[in-house]
Amino acid sequence: MKPLIGITTYGRDERKIKTFYYDEFYYLPALYVDAVRRAGGTPVLLPPGGSDLQESLAAIDGLIVAGGGDVQPARYQGQDGHNSLAGIDVDRDASEIDLLRQATGMHSRPTLCICRGMQILNVALGGTLYEHIPDVREEDIHRAGDGGWTKHRIQVAAGSFLSQVMDATSVETYSGHHQAVKDVGQGLVVVARAADEIPEALELQGHPWLVAVQWHPEMSAASQPSQQRIFDSLVTAAGS
Repeated sequence: MKPLIGITTYGRDERKIKTFYYDEFYYLPALYVDAVRRAGGTPVLLPPGGSDLQESLAAIDGLIVAGGGDVQPARYQGQDGHNSLAGIDVDRDASEIDLLRQATGMHSRPTLCICRGMQILNVALGGTLYEHIPDVREEDIHRAGDGGWTKHRIQVAAGSFLSQVMDATSVETYSGHHQAVKDVGQGLVVVARAADEIPEALELQGHPWLVAVQWHPEMSAASQPSQQRIFDSLVTAAGS
């Protein structure tokens, strides 16, 4: 049987989709599913909310915490009134924090956290975030002028688990975020940075397979082997 890889979805109100028939959707970009399938896994979507997180975690072999909107600053003693905040979903924050605390604790699973996923992991383990990168950096290299995708190069620590997984220490990545890790959560180690020293990847000490990346490897996984290897390694670990 192929490993079952749970992928968290956007919240029911996080992305508006125009249709006559429904008002709310649990949403996930198809590229996440594609990358898991190429790696030999079976994707299982995990919408936020409900009280079945333990049952969901018990049913899957690996976990991907996907990108999405901003984390509510109240979760990390931040500025709730910051005018740059967008896409906050309190149910999703609560669900993913609970899920990650279980996945990094007694009910550990191979876990990959992507973009917002890296930020919510850091918050779940007691870390904090910058609400808005332009508040702390003169130049914002992490998104395009319209707030969308940009590409930039990141450096990965030689000898880190992530560098071994990707078989690379320097990669060009797709990025589109305006928040970032500030104070690092308990047990987490920064293993990659951008040119402006913003953290780009985290690993959890003592966990058999946990990688968090601030960029979006699913965007280039089909054409960039270093990025597909992240999903391949996760699925392999989940199946072992």
